[in-house]
Amino acid sequence: MRAMHASRFALGLGELFKCLGRLGLAGLALGIVGAGSATAAGPAPEVCANCHEAAVAYYKGSIHGQKGNLRGPANAGECSTCHGDATEHVKAGGGKGVGGIKNPGGKSASMAADDKNAICLGCHAGGSKRTHWEGSTHQTRGNACTTCHTMHTQDKVLTKLTQPEVCFNCHKQQRIEVNRAFRHPILEGKVACSDCHNPHGSIGRALMKRDSVVDTCYQCHAEKRGPFVHVHEPVNEDCSICHNPHGTVADSLLKTRPPFLCHQCHTPHGGTIATLRGQPGVTTGALTGKHSINLTQARGCLNCHTQIHGGNNPSLTHPTPQFMLR
Repeated sequence: MRAMHASRFALGLGELFKCLGRLGLAGLALGIVGAGSATAAGPAPEVCANCHEAAVAYYKGSIHGQKGNLRGPANAGECSTCHGDATEHVKAGGGKGVGGIKNPGGKSASMAADDKNAICLGCHAGGSKRTHWEGSTHQTRGNACTTCHTMHTQDKVLTKLTQPEVCFNCHKQQRIEVNRAFRHPILEGKVACSDCHNPHGSIGRALMKRDSVVDTCYQCHAEKRGPFVHVHEPVNEDCSICHNPHGTVADSLLKTRPPFLCHQCHTPHGGTIATLRGQPGVTTGALTGKHSINLTQARGCLNCHTQIHGGNNPSLTHPTPQFMLR
């Protein structure tokens, strides 16, 4: 009985392939049945290891060399997936660029950046992190994936502690700023550049991970989001109006200390511009303003305006809420 059913199944399967063949779909059917079996031609890693022992050894232990990674090179041709068919390269005895071998790694000038990226994007094209790569700042300025990433040695980009070293190769100003007195704990490996930025492109400015600067900052500083009854406009507009997230010499990552920072938008108390005691023409009798004090020495706006990110004070007079007082 079982043999009869098996025979009927075999006949039925044969008829199915005959029908698909008539429709020109036999190749498609075979492709479905044998999906994942096609591999790129080329010598095995053991052959490459004769000259590139260290590179092949690291590849074997990496995510690229794991057979369990079904979409990785280990299941799609090994070394030839990225470097092309190395048959002629091996026959010629090796050598950089000999036999049509491809070298997408490092700063090789033998391949254009777009050609290097095409190899990587053959596997890494999907995912929301790379959706905006085409047209992004890094792509349009000629950067390749291998400008930042390494495949045959430890990739510093993937570790928080070492990632900034890679970014600082180009972003020199930020290297200076993260060494200032007030900064995020970037050098300690607690915060990385990719916590705020998406180097593969985004729709926000400065490659922000979120749609705007404030939404990116709110990922950690949620208490500043509100909503508040009385809002300080820069908080909803752009945190970097007042703060420099990479590092400053003023407390709380402020671009400059109060009251000078606040005076960039707000007129000082009183009818005259705030002055420094001891300057020519400044006398006690000339001072005007609240309580006849209009000096900048030893004064800080936050001494009184404590709720600078927004407040929920329901009172209309004690104190006046729109001034962000306690």
